[in-house]
Amino acid sequence: MDEPTETYFFNEGDSAADTGVQAGTGFVVTDGPIAGSRFLIDQTIVTLGRHPKSDFFFDDITVSRRHAEVTLDGGQAKVKDVGSLNGTYVNLAQIDDEVFIEPGDILQIGKFKLVFFQESK
Repeated sequence: MDEPTETYFFNEGDSAADTGVQAGTGFVVTDGPIAGSRFLIDQTIVTLGRHPKSDFFFDDITVSRRHAEVTLDGGQAKVKDVGSLNGTYVNLAQIDDEVFIEPGDILQIGKFKLVFFQESK
């Protein structure tokens, strides 16, 4: 089976490097049509959703147009649901408020599962 190897980079807006975030911060998609893809974060706030202008675009009806946001601050990452219909899950638990995530945590939006990673400089 061929696995996607595409890596997505986002660098508009504030740079995450200015906030002390470690190099190589992002997500690897483990489930869903784009499994194997990597999303690298290099800005303070990234949006996830089905809207084409989302930083991380997921073209699937199970994902809301504005689904979730990930915020990087001082080397820590937080995720929050921004009014999705199907909910946002961290490690299989639905979240209502902003939640800190650690490397290895699984973020689920719609039918996509993403594993968070944060590599050292």
